[in-house]
Amino acid sequence: MPDQLSVSIIGSGNLAWHLAPALDNAGFAIKEVYSRNPKHAEALTERLYQAEVKATLDFSTSTSTVFIIAVSDDAIEEVATEIILPDEAFLIHTSGSQPLSILQFAAIDSIGSFYPLQTFSKDKRIDFKTVPIFLESTHPETEKIIMTLARAISHHVRKIGSEERKALHIGAVFASNFVNHMLTLSKEVLQKNSLSFDLLKPLISETIAKGLTIGPENAQTGPAMRGDMEVLDRHLEFLQDDEAIAEIYKLISQHIIDRYQQE
Repeated sequence: MPDQLSVSIIGSGNLAWHLAPALDNAGFAIKEVYSRNPKHAEALTERLYQAEVKATLDFSTSTSTVFIIAVSDDAIEEVATEIILPDEAFLIHTSGSQPLSILQFAAIDSIGSFYPLQTFSKDKRIDFKTVPIFLESTHPETEKIIMTLARAISHHVRKIGSEERKALHIGAVFASNFVNHMLTLSKEVLQKNSLSFDLLKPLISETIAKGLTIGPENAQTGPAMRGDMEVLDRHLEFLQDDEAIAEIYKLISQHIIDRYQQE
């Protein structure tokens, strides 16, 4: 393993916004940041000690050791195809859903995945020490590299295969993205009826806390769980002016009924 690891970041989105400074602060010099939007790359470099904006994906003369692709899942293949790397470089992607094999388009043997399991937003600070990081690699040298990076910024590091990582990502979509969308819909229902979303915050806090304490399957309550069709019908009638939300309500309620009424 090289004596000193230096890193180049490809991408300037939410994950890169947090990951690059975390690595930089841990002593891994971020040398370059590439983004399709140079202004975004420049904004990220301003959060780093010595990084410069990279204008192209030609890194053939770069002094970095590790190249981290932190772009949207559907852009990884394009980046891997177009990137030009120096000899003995290590190429890593940060996707939860894409297999390690997607990096084969880069025609490089030293590839790995570095998946931080957390939701990231640029305006919300994250303590990376609490973020679980899941690693996959092709050979021992790459594993040492990504393990060194991960353990320097997180207390929770684990090796995992592509299929397990995909399962984790799907679970995360249900637990985070879908839950957040449900909260958005609940907020809209209240706002349309001149009610504040703040009224639901104690309920939301208790729901999450209870699910984490006793398990979500044991914390389920509500009319669908009880099989109370009269209440469900009244709710659907109330939502009849918004067919999309009514359909979501109906679908999820039916799934709950099917699960709990058969037990």
